[in-house]
Amino acid sequence: MKISVISPVYQAQNIIDELVKKLIIELEKNTNDYEILLVDDGSKDDSWIKIKENCEANSKVKGIKLSKNFGQHFAIFAGTKNATGDFILIIDCDLQDDPIYIQNFIKEFNKGYEIIFSRRISNKQSFFKRLSSIIFNLLINIFSEEKNDLKIGSFVGFTKKVLVPFNKFEDKNRQSLQILKWLGFNSTTIKINHNDRFSGQSTYSFSKLVDLALQGLINHTDNLLKFIIYLGFFISLISIFSGILIIIRYLFGYMDIAWTNVIVSIVVAILFSTGLILASIGIVGVYIGKIFSQSKKRPLFIVDKQLNI
Repeated sequence: MKISVISPVYQAQNIIDELVKKLIIELEKNTNDYEILLVDDGSKDDSWIKIKENCEANSKVKGIKLSKNFGQHFAIFAGTKNATGDFILIIDCDLQDDPIYIQNFIKEFNKGYEIIFSRRISNKQSFFKRLSSIIFNLLINIFSEEKNDLKIGSFVGFTKKVLVPFNKFEDKNRQSLQILKWLGFNSTTIKINHNDRFSGQSTYSFSKLVDLALQGLINHTDNLLKFIIYLGFFISLISIFSGILIIIRYLFGYMDIAWTNVIVSIVVAILFSTGLILASIGIVGVYIGKIFSQSKKRPLFIVDKQLNI
């Protein structure tokens, strides 16, 4: 069995040596036929130099340098496009997910599972990253038929059978875990501990994490659009019943017309409905923007350099 390990790299010059060292130790416990694909997602530090050094020292380490920062999930896609293993593992480069759990993935693979997800027992992510994950999963669970487990991590393994349809996806806004969940197949979950980052800090700001969560929601379901329709009908019904109630109360003398209150009520109603309309147009606009972006059919990533491939 050949194993392919894919790790997207960004601003990780102090981690790469340790990452490769630990991966080799764990992989060679199971097979001598493996490859480690390190995808430099436009790092500004010396990450590519470190990748190059490891590629020169070991031909089983392969380097892919993207022309700019395309994003983590596109870097993963660049790796899967070049993976040749029977079993593929995706692991973040920060070593918060320990390569020691490769043994657990392989055990489940040998049982016949096509996709193996990891579920974090402990979580050493920053407060902002945990908060963004909570927001994303909350929105997904509200607006989507599929329920998300907050503790499912990015350390995942799948077979070559799954790799083939995975590589056919050309979504401009993609999230690897969501694609794997959508594909189906026979899947299972293993439990892992989540460690502190080996070196440095996460490059994801809170705003980027929230934006990533919202993008994942919009790409994953169109229920937001349906929600707008339901909300519009609901507000319209409330307005109709309120109008009927006001007329009835006025005709039977239960309400004096106080023009100040009427004007204030009208202003509040107008402001509320205007805000709702603008928000609805904004949501529809985001979906249209995604359609426009996808229709341009630009390449999902551009490779600048390759080593040992």
